[in-house]
Amino acid sequence: MLAAVLGLVAWGRLPDLWVAGPAAVLVVVTGLVGIDEVGDTIDRLAPTLAFLAAVFVLAEVARDAGLFTAAGAWMGARASSSRRLVLAVSAVAIVVTVLMSLDATAVLFTPVVVQLVQARRTRSDPPLLATAQLANASSSLLPVSNLTNLLVFSATGLTFGGFAVRMALPTVAAAAVVVGTAVRSDGDDRPARSDPAAEAVRFDAFAWFVMAALAALLVAFFVGSALGVQPAWIALVGAAVVGGVAVTKRRARPTGLLTAAAPQFLLFVVALAVVVDAAVGHGLGDAARDVLPTGDGLLALLAMTGLAALLANLVNNVPATLVLSSVVPAGSTGLLLAMLLGVNVGPNLTYTGSLATLLWRRVVRAAGIEPSRRAFFRFGAVATPVALVLATVMLWLTLRVTG
Repeated sequence: MLAAVLGLVAWGRLPDLWVAGPAAVLVVVTGLVGIDEVGDTIDRLAPTLAFLAAVFVLAEVARDAGLFTAAGAWMGARASSSRRLVLAVSAVAIVVTVLMSLDATAVLFTPVVVQLVQARRTRSDPPLLATAQLANASSSLLPVSNLTNLLVFSATGLTFGGFAVRMALPTVAAAAVVVGTAVRSDGDDRPARSDPAAEAVRFDAFAWFVMAALAALLVAFFVGSALGVQPAWIALVGAAVVGGVAVTKRRARPTGLLTAAAPQFLLFVVALAVVVDAAVGHGLGDAARDVLPTGDGLLALLAMTGLAALLANLVNNVPATLVLSSVVPAGSTGLLLAMLLGVNVGPNLTYTGSLATLLWRRVVRAAGIEPSRRAFFRFGAVATPVALVLATVMLWLTLRVTG
């Protein structure tokens, strides 16, 4: 059932909820998962889903404020060659992923890159592949950067700042490998004329307000976590304030913000989690537990990263996270963080490894400039193993210092 759901989601011809919803109902009706277990799953996921909805709203308001358009103008004005364009795209993709999640990079930032490469008539593969790969590779820094992080954050026992400190060097290492691969793949560093008009982009008062609000929220996440306040509450308050101002200023409509919260996607995550619970309870959990590494040494962390990456590419990173987090012993912070590296960076090997990659592919395919499969798989095959190993080594070194 899980394989069928993931296969149909990867196929992309049916809405994700229409696939996962009936499957979840079926596993409940057949008794594979009890109603009480469904309730427990919803309770467990509720803070994560609330946080995710708030981040989606904030990202939509940022787009309405023109921040993504301004990012495109900034990249166009400063990219005097094709390689400089790759570097500029990479820098913005990392910032968007870290602060607004990899889904914002896939859905909101990718169209900006598409327009940029089309207007400049430059090679589209390096910047577009860098966008997709960095959406995954740079999504480990903060709990807000990836749904997988949110699903595991509380189990790590870390504060928001503690999580960021331990994942900083691994994220830098993984992102550096991807950027370096993208730059090297652009063998023809042709000069390109910058767009002077792009320099004229100016932020209005609302755009400055949105940027200040995002900065304040980031600080609040660190402070609130240290005080025991769940990030979900902070994000919901921030989204309510920013969204309210956007509606008052007529920069957004209430229905638009409700759509931006992606209720169908959130229901899809719940339905998928129910199907995963059925699989975990009937063999998949035991199989994962049998091969789970133990300890916090370098070899154990590398084994955990490899296992998570393999499972993410087989069943997608969200189910992989749900499966592995259910069998990793409580308090195993090192293994949990290594697992996140595997499910965040590892999916760059395939289209179906990450939901963000599937979303990115739909955007570039609709624009008619999707990189070839050969280019995608070659990029992933070169960058991903190196990124996984280097990031895990950096995590091991960091844990040696921080504990």
